[in-house]
Amino acid sequence: MSWDFFVPVCTGDLVNTGGINQYVVQDVVSPKQLPASLSRFKAALRSQGPLCILEHFDTCYSVLQHCNSVELGVKEDTLELLVQVVSGLAATLPALLMATSVSAAERKEKLNAVKMSVFLLCKLTETLEVFSCRQSFVTAPGKGGKKGKAGGEGLMQWDTEREKVLQALVQLLQLDIRSLWNLSLVEEEFISCVTCCCYKVLENSTISHVKSKPTRDCVIHLLGVLIKKYNHLLGASVKVIQLLQHFEQLSSVFAQAVSVWSTEYGVRAIIGEVIREIGQKSSEELAREGSGVKAFSSFLSELSGLVPELMIPNISVLITHLEGESHTMRVAVCEVLGDILVRVLCGDGLDESGKADRDRFFDTLQEHLHDTHSHVRARVLQVYTRIVNSKALPLCRYSDVMELAVGRLMDKSINAVKSAIQLLAAFIAHNPYSCKLSSADLKKPLEKETVKLREMTEKLEGKAPVAVIKASELWAAMEPELHITVGTELEPSSETEKDQQEDEDGRDVEEEKVTEDERATAVMIAQYLRVNKYRNAVRLCIKAHSCFPESEMFAALSTLTPETLMETLALIFKGSDEDAAELSQNLPPTPQKEGEKEGEDGELKKQEMLVQYLKDTETFALQVERAISVINTMLYLKTTSVVHEAVQFCVTVCEFSVANSVIGVRKMLPLVWSTDTAIKDAVVQAYRRLYLNPQGDNIRMKAHTLVDSLSELMVDASLGTIQCLEEIVQEFFGGGSNLQSTVVQVLWERFTGKRETSGLNRRAAVLLLGMATRAEREVVLSNLDTLCSVALGEKVTEDFLLARDTVITICGITDHIRQSKGAPFRLPQDHQLFTCLTQALAEGVVMEDPYWQGFMEQAVRLIYFLAESPDQLCSRLVQRSARLLLDQIAEGGEVNKDSGQTQDGSQESSEQGEQVNCVCLAQLLALCGCVAFWQVSHLERSVSAELRRRRGETEEREEKEKGPSSKAKQQSANESAMEEELGLMGASAEDTEAELIRKICETELLAEENLLCAFLPLLVKVCSSPGRYSHPQLTTAACLALSQYMMISPSVCEENIRLIFTVLERSTLPVVRANAIIALGDLTVRFPNILEPWTQNLYARLSDEVPSVRQTAVTVLTQLVLKDVLKVKGQVSEVAVLLIDPEPHITSLALNFFNELATKDNAIYNLLPDIISRLSDPERGMSSEDFNTIMKQLFSYITKERQTESLVEKLCQRFRTAKTERQWCDLATSLSLLSMCERGFKRLQECWECYSDKLTEPGVYQPLLSITAKLRRGAKAQFKAQVDEFEKRLTAVHTRGLENVESPEMDEENQREGSSEKTVMRTPLPTRGRTRSKRGQAKPSSSSHSDDSFVTPQKSRKSKKPVITFSSDEEEDEEDAVMAESETPKVTTPISRASRRARLRN
Repeated sequence: MSWDFFVPVCTGDLVNTGGINQYVVQDVVSPKQLPASLSRFKAALRSQGPLCILEHFDTCYSVLQHCNSVELGVKEDTLELLVQVVSGLAATLPALLMATSVSAAERKEKLNAVKMSVFLLCKLTETLEVFSCRQSFVTAPGKGGKKGKAGGEGLMQWDTEREKVLQALVQLLQLDIRSLWNLSLVEEEFISCVTCCCYKVLENSTISHVKSKPTRDCVIHLLGVLIKKYNHLLGASVKVIQLLQHFEQLSSVFAQAVSVWSTEYGVRAIIGEVIREIGQKSSEELAREGSGVKAFSSFLSELSGLVPELMIPNISVLITHLEGESHTMRVAVCEVLGDILVRVLCGDGLDESGKADRDRFFDTLQEHLHDTHSHVRARVLQVYTRIVNSKALPLCRYSDVMELAVGRLMDKSINAVKSAIQLLAAFIAHNPYSCKLSSADLKKPLEKETVKLREMTEKLEGKAPVAVIKASELWAAMEPELHITVGTELEPSSETEKDQQEDEDGRDVEEEKVTEDERATAVMIAQYLRVNKYRNAVRLCIKAHSCFPESEMFAALSTLTPETLMETLALIFKGSDEDAAELSQNLPPTPQKEGEKEGEDGELKKQEMLVQYLKDTETFALQVERAISVINTMLYLKTTSVVHEAVQFCVTVCEFSVANSVIGVRKMLPLVWSTDTAIKDAVVQAYRRLYLNPQGDNIRMKAHTLVDSLSELMVDASLGTIQCLEEIVQEFFGGGSNLQSTVVQVLWERFTGKRETSGLNRRAAVLLLGMATRAEREVVLSNLDTLCSVALGEKVTEDFLLARDTVITICGITDHIRQSKGAPFRLPQDHQLFTCLTQALAEGVVMEDPYWQGFMEQAVRLIYFLAESPDQLCSRLVQRSARLLLDQIAEGGEVNKDSGQTQDGSQESSEQGEQVNCVCLAQLLALCGCVAFWQVSHLERSVSAELRRRRGETEEREEKEKGPSSKAKQQSANESAMEEELGLMGASAEDTEAELIRKICETELLAEENLLCAFLPLLVKVCSSPGRYSHPQLTTAACLALSQYMMISPSVCEENIRLIFTVLERSTLPVVRANAIIALGDLTVRFPNILEPWTQNLYARLSDEVPSVRQTAVTVLTQLVLKDVLKVKGQVSEVAVLLIDPEPHITSLALNFFNELATKDNAIYNLLPDIISRLSDPERGMSSEDFNTIMKQLFSYITKERQTESLVEKLCQRFRTAKTERQWCDLATSLSLLSMCERGFKRLQECWECYSDKLTEPGVYQPLLSITAKLRRGAKAQFKAQVDEFEKRLTAVHTRGLENVESPEMDEENQREGSSEKTVMRTPLPTRGRTRSKRGQAKPSSSSHSDDSFVTPQKSRKSKKPVITFSSDEEEDEEDAVMAESETPKVTTPISRASRRARLRN
């Protein structure tokens, strides 16, 4: 073979004349002749093998050239033949490659065949891949798995064929075919041909799908072979970056590919190359669109999850992106750090370098918890959650990260808050401290162990030995000074001194010599040196040589020089310690003491660790408790996802017994009524997990656990909490659980006392039985006798709380609201239940039990719900109670011990001079009021419903008996249809029934022969004479009972309305005022026309000095206003003042009021003028900060441009009539709080004359200047110029007023304005009238029909109200404490109300 095949850069180059010995295509076959040529190629392949490609190359090349025009079947056949050729070469080449000697011709032949077949296969695959993407050829396989040949059917099973192509290329290139080339240098064009095919396949949009996994794996492995064997590393890294920029879906594919290349193929350098390419991207480049930053970020995140250990060497390149502008890249780098910390830099086996890297990475993550972008903060919190869940967070960092997570709960981003809650839940679930986290429980153990540690430390400090310093160290310290002393001693100043010194030394030495030997002398020298007596030591050493000339210790001093003297002193000093050491070594060891010392040190270390553990645990528990208090406030946010996370967190902390965790669990209970199904389901599932899925060895143990947990939840629970819990427990009892019957049995055992239990648990058990009754009525109905005998029997007076809860449970038998259409379920009057109840109520009247009244209210309610003729039963009950009280009076009952005052019980008793117990009288009056209230409710609900039911049954029976003719039926049907259309069907009958009920309430309930009437004068007397009747409980009960009497009829209400409002305003008892507000709210609903003139008095309680009264007032008024019972007027300003109330709960109620009011069209907009007028009134004396806070909240509800424009005009006109500087400042502040739009700004300019003369005041100028700053943001050029001009105008007038000098810029304006300057300098009068508003414009406030109504009202001269005081004088007229007639408001605006029939339906 004389020619060589060169892989062309362009396919068309093969038909051009090539170089010397270069293959050129000779014959391009036409499309019509291709099938025949392919048949010959196929036959040659069977006979000659894969080398036939050398002869039939032109045929396959012709298919490539005519690819757009040939049939699909031709291309598929060609592809199949080329796959067979490549596979054949892969099968035959190993023998050639393993041969020791191969001829050049044979090698060239094989090489040409390889290059030709690979070139053709790759190019044809690229072409078909393009067609597949363009024409959507990927379809399901046809019947029988046969490929469709028609062009219209598309390329069948291309995924399978593509996989075969890639597998054939992998098989071939895995062989070491580099030896076929000279010097094993594979040409770049050949490699590019294969890689281009691979990258073209990767561009397919479905390559990342699950169904494309085989193709994806083949491409990855093929590229891996090329990178490892064919030097494609740099090309692959560049191509990865290019494709990521254009195809975002390839991030996961390339992450997997790079992971495979670096691990399975051992090409770790590919990670460095790719990361370096990404790291070199500038921040500006990544900020541009189409930069592929999302793909880069996703790629890095997934790659770090696959091979985190290989990311560490290249992390420094990525860290630079943390300072860049792209938040997406910052997220990616933080996730890379997280993966490294979780999977690599974790555990205790790290070396110093690893620990340093770990600490540095954690520091970086903590910094980005405060990133400027919310997405980064949220993702970093998620990274920390993964770290905590993997237990990879060092213990020393728990406190810091926990503190940061609690701080992120206040983040403005919802995602950040959710992630923070998840992180905190992970901290608690994987905390290394304790399974129960309660700071209160940890406090005592910590104090105990701290005291123990202190005692151990003090004990060891007393035994601690003195630190020993080595002699060599001491010698080194003293050597310089000793050397000077030696030099001084060896050179005395005169002979006389020398003689004196010798005499002294001799005398000393003689004294020592008498009693000691040379060793003692050496010890004395050492002692002199230790106490820094260097001169004495030197002199004694010199003298010792003369005394002990034969001593080896002093032998060196035979030649007395500074060096020999220093050596001798060193020998003596160091030798003394060595001798002592030898001596100590010769002594027998004391292992007992050494062991004791080691044991004491070990115990001390253990105690220190225990104390530190307890401190860390307490700190962690306190942080958790702080987080709980914050997260509990998030349970009622509007964002569903945050609420869901908060619910899950509450469950987690409750499972770990964290202090105050039950508060959150109870707080989320009302969410069972949420309209959001997701929130409701989350709460239900949370309670099931906590309380309704108990753990135990058997069913009985599980039932006891369930009852215990529910009982604990119900301790001290409010009525609302119990009602919410009932919704969940009812579902449990109605669900048919295996535990249901066992739980009911356990509850009965606890209630009846078969098992010893506390009173709280007995009450909880009976309430749980009542919840079970909602699902199955027979649970209680079949055990009424048991309930009566246990809780309402002879011992009922011992525990009225248990009796009250038992009555509540019995009420569950019948629900008076949702009764069926049949006859109501009622029990006879002589039933044991009513016998027990009436006896307990009557006996309790003359007792002083604080829980009797709660029992009484529920018992009377039960009587009216379940008893036949309950009015007769209650009449006898009241008579019996009054008789018992009179008997007590006759017998000389106890005098009230609390107040020491006695009251007249009735007219007869006062005549006899008898005394009555105030508490007993209060209880009797409370009973009368309760009976009166439920009697009215019974008439309007039960009796009225029964009348309608009987009337319906009578009409049905009459229709059946009459059997009218067809004509009569038709006429009746026509009349019925007409009445139904007019809404009059049954109206006359229902009106008759309603009139009957009204007449009974008006004439019969308080008739003289009725027992209730006898107590009304007494109630009025007690309420109107607070000085005489001053007992708190008596006053409270009388006022409440009087208000209940007033519900009976309008006449009673009108007669006593002034008295109730007098009590409301002047009673000294907060509970009386609060009860009066609630009662007046009910009366407003029942008799709106009577209460309407007194509205102002209701609003006045919003400024009550007692928080509980203010809270009650705002709650009642919120209900009345939102239900349209009260007209919304300017008095709402009193509610606005509560937005700055010192009590947070009251503030939240006021905020909720305005949130709900904002849902009504234009409600707040219409009220704002009146509110501003009232709040800016100088007589109110509100501070500017409080005014700004209130207005900022109210103006946040103004969102429409038309409303803003109108308010701007009204506020500007208000400047004309404002008289004080403070009012000017408030108006200017209000203007600045509006969300100013272009139309509003135009209106502000038009009203220039209204406020221009006030601009000299900084309080006016600064807010208006802030408006221009807001308008300038994001404004268009033309509008921005108008804003700038207006700002210059403001500044010029402000400056001119301050400096009293006209600016040059204003001269021309002043000349142009002429006489208008005078107008500016004085406040013009308001216009008399306004043009009528056109249709479509916003209507003015109902309380202000002109601009004059927006003016601060002047003080009107009113007649001075008479001073009304409470009198304690018994001879004083009782009506003195009631408002005078002149104080009584007159009815001015009748309130339209629905008919009685409509109310009865509701």
